[in-house]
Amino acid sequence: MKLYQLIEDKTKLGLSDMEISLITDNTRKVEKDCIFVCVKGVSFDGHDAAKEMLEKGAALVVAERDLGLGERQLIVENSRKYYGELCAAWFGHPERKMKFIGVTGTNGKTTITNVIKNILMKNGIKTGLIGTIQNEIGDEIVHTENTTPMAFDYMHLLSRMADAGCKYVVMEVSSFGLVQYRIGPTRFDMGIFTNLTQDHLDYHKTMENYYQAKKMMFDSCDFAVVNTDDEYGRRLLDEISCDRKSYGSSRDADCYYDVVKMKADGTSFWYCYDGKSQLVEMKIPGMFNVANVTAAITVCLEAGLSIESILSAVSEYNGVKGRCEIIPTGRNFTVICDYAHTPDAVENILKSVREYTVGRLICLFGCGGNRDAKKRPLMAQAAAKYADKLIITSDNPRDEIPEAIIDDILAGLEGSEIAFDVVVDRRKAIHHSLKIAQEGDVIVLAGKGHEDYQVLPGNEHIHFDEREIVSEGLKLID
Repeated sequence: MKLYQLIEDKTKLGLSDMEISLITDNTRKVEKDCIFVCVKGVSFDGHDAAKEMLEKGAALVVAERDLGLGERQLIVENSRKYYGELCAAWFGHPERKMKFIGVTGTNGKTTITNVIKNILMKNGIKTGLIGTIQNEIGDEIVHTENTTPMAFDYMHLLSRMADAGCKYVVMEVSSFGLVQYRIGPTRFDMGIFTNLTQDHLDYHKTMENYYQAKKMMFDSCDFAVVNTDDEYGRRLLDEISCDRKSYGSSRDADCYYDVVKMKADGTSFWYCYDGKSQLVEMKIPGMFNVANVTAAITVCLEAGLSIESILSAVSEYNGVKGRCEIIPTGRNFTVICDYAHTPDAVENILKSVREYTVGRLICLFGCGGNRDAKKRPLMAQAAAKYADKLIITSDNPRDEIPEAIIDDILAGLEGSEIAFDVVVDRRKAIHHSLKIAQEGDVIVLAGKGHEDYQVLPGNEHIHFDEREIVSEGLKLID
């Protein structure tokens, strides 16, 4: 591709006819005749390597300040943002060829995006999905490393979706993806805000920064669907300028749910909108999923689908792997696997399960290493609100000492009378939960969800699928 096809302001450069081989912000990928974009990260500033990258063969560097490199440099205000725009141009602007539905917030993104994609596909609309568990191009599954892919990978994925005939892209939009401009010039036809609770403060530092990061999505959004049960949602509704609707449990919302009936294998509720009510039957359990499905229905109605076709698709949907997923045991107790890894998410899953638990509610959880340590005692407090017994263990300890993480968790139980066991090894902890389970008990395995690995100290990745471990543990207690 010629440089002038990538760089709109060609007057600054005398190299506009040069053939460009690649664009990258990664020093390890620099090759002859590429464009190297200088990005400042947490521990490395690409500007410091700009001259070396030219010596390695780069045709041009993009920088935020004058590096004294003459016509071999292009100075821009924000190199991260510009990189996203370059990536879009490199792949022929695939973000202009499809309609986009973005979902942001702390909790609920994965379920909502999957429900929306299922509804669209059931209605014959080929749809791409970008999310935490996996990416999908119609029925094709594509591995993912990040909730929101890095800019080059993101645009490459979009180009594949466009080439495959996708009409819509439904995506989880993370706070990292927004502040790091990974989505380039993508504009959302519709956006959903779910909620905001404490998470990622190791990166954002304050809740206000976290909120402002999420809010960025709505600067590039034509229509917003906002959860006004959430205090940040109510604030967002007042601060954004695009067309919008509210959703939630309150009858003051534009779209709300009412008369919820829950059981272990599903839920029913009335979806209320525009003075009308429709009965929703779904196989997904949990009160928080009532809110998630309400958001999904609202967006699909705005997309022009009929309420009948939407509800038919919802009724057939079996749910998302690792999101309030019931693991078959063949026993007189129930095991549920859920990705809940924030205080709010833990409280939500346990509150919902509590309503249909006949025996004890047992919650097994840990906290990730090298992540926001402030939420660890809050996780314990949230779990103690609704559980009868806790089993405190490891999650992904990463480079931290597992026992030290658990000590942080236990600080949240000071003064509490709840019964708890500490089993550091998560595999043994799961086996222990099965051994102590009694008739009517429900065990919630919180934190790992869809993940099939565990990250141990020394960056050791091991295979760790909780469905397999439950099956293994059941055999041990036979």
